[in-house]
Order: sequence, then C-alpha cells, then structure tokens
Amino acid sequence: MQPSTKFLSRFLLLLSLGGVLGALGCDDDNPGTTVDTGLPYTFADDFETTTTDLESLFPANNNRWTNRQNVSPGPEDNIIRLSPNFTREGFQSINFLAYPSVADTISKANIEKGGFFAPVGSNVSISADFYLWPDGPVPDLFLLDLECCSCWDPDVPDNQCPGIRLTLKGNGEYLAIERGKILGGTLEQTRVSFPRRRWTNVRWEMRLAPDGTGRNILTINDETVIDETGKNLPNAREFAEFFADEGIDFTLQEPLGYERVQVGVTANSSPATVNLYVDNFRINIE
Repeated sequence: MQPSTKFLSRFLLLLSLGGVLGALGCDDDNPGTTVDTGLPYTFADDFETTTTDLESLFPANNNRWTNRQNVSPGPEDNIIRLSPNFTREGFQSINFLAYPSVADTISKANIEKGGFFAPVGSNVSISADFYLWPDGPVPDLFLLDLECCSCWDPDVPDNQCPGIRLTLKGNGEYLAIERGKILGGTLEQTRVSFPRRRWTNVRWEMRLAPDGTGRNILTINDETVIDETGKNLPNAREFAEFFADEGIDFTLQEPLGYERVQVGVTANSSPATVNLYVDNFRINIE
C-alpha cells in the first residue's frame, strides 16, 4: 500500500515535532558519491582557497564538499559565498544568507559532505565556528544535520533522510539537539544562550545507537550544555510501528548508519532573514 498524501503530511508534521517547515529536508536523497566505510574517518575544512569562487569547494574528485542546497523562497535569492572579510582565523570563511520560508517553500542555504559511513556503535564528533545574525528571535533555525538517506525503505515514496539536527529553540535563544526525524524528542537546554555577532565554537559528540544506549554531548565555547543518553539513530521497530498505523510495511534498511552531514542554514523556519558565517568545520568518526 502506498502512503496517502494525508498520511505523508501527518508523517512530516510528526517528524518535525515543532512544525512542518523544520521537517522537510531531503532535496537530494542520492548524492552520488562513493562511500568510504573505513574508520577512523576525518574530514576538515577551514574554507581557505586561492580564489573566492565557491566552485573551488566542489572539486570533481569530491575530496572537499560534495553538494549544496540553495532553496530561495523568493522573490530574493538566498546566497552561499566565500567571505574573505569575515573569519575566525585564516583568510576566509563561508557565508550563508537565507530569507524566511514562505508558504510551502522552505528556505535553505547550506553545503553538504557525503561519502562516509558512521555505523551503530561509532563515536562521531562534529565541530565548527559560527557567527550569527540577526540579534532578534530565530526559532527553529537549523544549523547542522546528520542524515542517513540510505536507511529509508526504497518501496516507500518521499525519502525523508532520517537523522538528527542542531536547532535553536526557546524563541531561538538556545541550541538544542532535534530528533524528530528519528521519532524522538528534542534534547533541550537553557544553560547557555547562543551568542550573536561573535564567533562561537560548537562541538557535538555522539556514540551512535538506535536505543537508549546512545550518548549525546553538546558543547558551546568549551562549556558542556547537554550530556544525555538516548537514541540518536532511527529505530527499526519504531519506524515499522509508525507506518503500520497506515497499513504500510516499512523496513529500515541495513547496515544502519549516517552518510552525510550538512552545515549552514539547513532550514530557516524562523520569521527572520538569517546571515550566518561558518569557519573551521571538522567531522571525525571512530
């Protein structure tokens, strides 16, 4: 049985646990890159190049970034560009300008690294420096996504690339770990508000598991704000039961693991125009 339009709408709403605009997020469920399953795996980029041409980040051999998302709600275009004028260190950062979402168009401006595989039981560490405008509220602004497009049942349409994400909650003041796309609740904190108009280091560490044995640590400027156990991968039984309510057979695909990361404005569900700079990105999997 194919899922109905009504069911898919409900599915997207439930996955977001905070609004449909935050849930939609799989513009390309087949990045087309060779997957490196070897561990340990490390990728780092400080966005230094010999040119300000954005294409320099996307070489044919995929040894830097592998894809980008730039979805403009109109009439003005979102922007992704290298910035030699604003850096945490070195000579360049990357800048994302994203206007508010409108109607059914979710505003996005981000880059993606694919081609790795982070399986159950692996330890993942992701870090980056962020510089965020505006000063006002930016609720449900998504900055970082870790996804597994390959784990979606190929017989069920509209691959949603289940995964976990970093988003701003509490009227856009506090960084949180959002797990709606793996049918989990958001891990929130009110210990440290997310700084504006200054460089901020974020480090996200995980021990991956589809059950309560997972570990989730979030650190802002060397201060740990979240340290909780809980699932951080989709759970096959939970997904099967969720779809069974509609009479749909859903089988989470194996081997289970994440194979792409996105950074930037992965979804601007806030009412504000967002201007974000990112520098010194790094992901390590062991």
